[in-house]
Amino acid sequence: MQRAMTIGRLAAAAGVNVETIRYYQRRGLLDEPHKPFRGYRHYPDDTVRRLRFIKRAQALGFTLEEIASLLRLDGAGCCADTRELAAHKVAMIEQKLSDLAAMRDALTALMRQCEDGQAEGPCPIISVLARSE
Repeated sequence: MQRAMTIGRLAAAAGVNVETIRYYQRRGLLDEPHKPFRGYRHYPDDTVRRLRFIKRAQALGFTLEEIASLLRLDGAGCCADTRELAAHKVAMIEQKLSDLAAMRDALTALMRQCEDGQAEGPCPIISVLARSE
């Protein structure tokens, strides 16, 4: 038998804030149960599972729009579509890693110029940041 819980208990069970639940409802990631006259909305237990799914997907770098797509694919026979979304996410992560490595290398080179005393004028880091290009 499935119990129902208030939004506060749902938030506690899923490890999120009440406002997070309301935000996900506005974004269409969670259904908002009917509010009885002079009562509280009650959420089914499986809402905890859905909230945890959303949080784990976010931790893997998926946006809320991408998570909405994943939730629509939740079912049998959707593995190929889900894999495609995951592969796209991996490609984006690899591009970000490449960009971050290039940024690290550029900053490291500028820092070496400062450390080695190669700069006889303005600081090379400040000069690069101040360029109007």
